[in-house]
Amino acid sequence: MDGFLGIDLSTAEWLLFLVAGVGTGIINTLAGSGSLITLPIFVFVCGLPAPVANGTNRIGVLLQSGVGLATYRNRGALELVGTPRLLVAIILGAIVGTLIAVDINEETMNVVLGILMAVMLVVLLLKPSRWIHDQSVDAARSKHPLSLLAFFAIGVYGGFIQAGVGIFLLAGLVLISRFTLKAANGVKLLVVFLYCIPSLAVFFWFDQVHIGYGLAMAVFQALGAWIGVRWIVQFENADVWVHRILIVAVAAAAIKFLF
Repeated sequence: MDGFLGIDLSTAEWLLFLVAGVGTGIINTLAGSGSLITLPIFVFVCGLPAPVANGTNRIGVLLQSGVGLATYRNRGALELVGTPRLLVAIILGAIVGTLIAVDINEETMNVVLGILMAVMLVVLLLKPSRWIHDQSVDAARSKHPLSLLAFFAIGVYGGFIQAGVGIFLLAGLVLISRFTLKAANGVKLLVVFLYCIPSLAVFFWFDQVHIGYGLAMAVFQALGAWIGVRWIVQFENADVWVHRILIVAVAAAAIKFLF
């Protein structure tokens, strides 16, 4: 029989939740693609159908983003210059993407995302200086219609499947809006937290969320997010290391989506 809130896990599976949750909380805070770890656990360990796993995963994403965001803010490291319009564009896109997620060919989407990740890997490797800089935010570029369209598209993807959205958000914030990687991570947490609210509501509406498994993973993800933010705020060369972590995360995501 299922246990509390429908959770039925052995000791080994709880340990897996602990390691995966803390690990993905850290990964999602510093880069992204942590959902490439949690989604398979929900499917193969918990036995959830893919659509339900996709919805359930949003609970942990919401909680880890909230904890990470609060930690950023408490340490005075949150920069929000030029972000209001971007937030609106991304949230609207997320709502659209969530509605699309109800019925779409996931295999085709995976191939497209794998190709995008491969391209992103090339961008990361060819010109690291574009990612590691100390320039101030370019508010004018953030308000450009094409910039808003790009962030709307990122929101659509985030609402659709979540996995890897942090990488696309960082790319947009660093390459388009000229945030530093450290500052971009704070904005990314705010963006993900805000769009996860309507996105999770839609998944709840379509009965595609397992509250028990979602909360079980979310607690550990929140701990990982807290650890990740404390590290990135305190570490002097955080941007350099985040760039390196991004390379690993993007390569792993490309392999996962394509193969």
